[in-house]
Amino acid sequence: MTQRIPLHNLTAEAAVEHHSPSSDASRHYASSNPPSPNKSPTLGHIYVREIGGFFQRIRRRSNWLLMALYFGLPWFNWGDRPLVWFDLSAQEFHLFAATFYPQDFILLTWILVLCAFGLFLITVVAGRVWCGYSCPQSVWTFLFIWFEHRLEGPRHRRKRRDKAPRRLVTLWRKSLKHTAWLLIALATGIAFVGYFTPIRELVVDVVSLTAHPWALFWVGFFTVFTYLNAGWLRHQVCLHMCPYARFQSAMFDANTLIVSYDAVRGEPRRKHPQTGTETSRAGDCIDCELCVQVCPTGIDIRDGLQYECISCAACIDACDSVMTRIDKPLGLIRYTTERALEGQLTRFWRPQLLVYAVALLSMVVLLVDFLNTRVPIDVDVVRDRQTLFESTAEGRIINYYNLTLRNQDSQTHRYALSVSGLPGLRLQGMDTIEVGANETRSLRVALTADAADLTQPSHPVELRFIALGDPSIISANETRFLGPMVK
Repeated sequence: MTQRIPLHNLTAEAAVEHHSPSSDASRHYASSNPPSPNKSPTLGHIYVREIGGFFQRIRRRSNWLLMALYFGLPWFNWGDRPLVWFDLSAQEFHLFAATFYPQDFILLTWILVLCAFGLFLITVVAGRVWCGYSCPQSVWTFLFIWFEHRLEGPRHRRKRRDKAPRRLVTLWRKSLKHTAWLLIALATGIAFVGYFTPIRELVVDVVSLTAHPWALFWVGFFTVFTYLNAGWLRHQVCLHMCPYARFQSAMFDANTLIVSYDAVRGEPRRKHPQTGTETSRAGDCIDCELCVQVCPTGIDIRDGLQYECISCAACIDACDSVMTRIDKPLGLIRYTTERALEGQLTRFWRPQLLVYAVALLSMVVLLVDFLNTRVPIDVDVVRDRQTLFESTAEGRIINYYNLTLRNQDSQTHRYALSVSGLPGLRLQGMDTIEVGANETRSLRVALTADAADLTQPSHPVELRFIALGDPSIISANETRFLGPMVK
């Protein structure tokens, strides 16, 4: 539970860190910001104050849900296999009841494009809410900050300890914090590799150091990667490494929902009545700078919209808590649009939004239709490369083929094999094969034809598999039947 800090304490700390903000708030992207009192002047570290509130409850609950899904999914099974398992050695990708193969990678491309358009649509409507509530970088960063608050103490204590000479209690607290960070990072690395290797065996092998060297490498890589990204780089990833922060301005317009400071209502800023500097012309902003102290990227939202803002709404909850204490209306900082701040009507439906919505809906419909009509059988036909063909004493020509049959369904099927393409073309050997659910079977077949029926050295023929009991499952595969040169 976040502790409520008395307003006079909040103002006293702000007075120590005070800087003179701009008196007006521009509502456009700023390429740079003035130095923030929330940042360390030497290391660039941001001391984030913990805050509660409506939007922070939503963010925390969504973060815990996302982390529960990430860490929990590898532990659930679907039958005798993990619920989500990317089995690279077998080239099978299990997702709930479905199994996909490398030839289905077009689906992955399709889904990635669909997600991109979905992100574009969300950005046009509500700005960077993805960054503030769902982005893995933000989720893990907020988790690390949560542990930092509890192991090193509130923001003002962390700042005081970092400025003071190192003492045993400071070193102990920092060691405990970094230990917790490393354990979280290690769990993150194990969970990630657990999507590619059954996690129950992986945990035992990692603890006993008997895991495959590549598994140990990737666990170590993601441990270090998570520890550095969420523990040290934090907002630097959002500002300098993530391309989304740069091209999002192309999708923003005056009707996009953003976190904004109402300069008309808040300016000119006033001090708390205890300072004796309040005037009758003062706005509602008391310049407590709590909105700056809670910002994970260290910006001052009162300077206008900046690309560093990830729309986490921490400044909204912080400002609302102050407005409640000084008996002023909420919403000095709020989710709104540029048009609404100017007293105009916000237009929800506009051409840019309609284009993204139509494109996204079309792709979803096509993807669903493709999945519904997807035939759960895949056959690879490869001619025998050792012998082009054989001739028999009866004047017949024999060709050999190696077939690989994958049953991509969740139930066992028996398939009947038939051939066509030449008069008198016959199949030698087994003409039916049973393949278990999500199983792959290989077989070698021979096709024979009368030499008199061959009018050229190569003829197209078709091998067809049909599921017995379900004729809708069918796979037709064309190959070549070779024979001697025709004189």
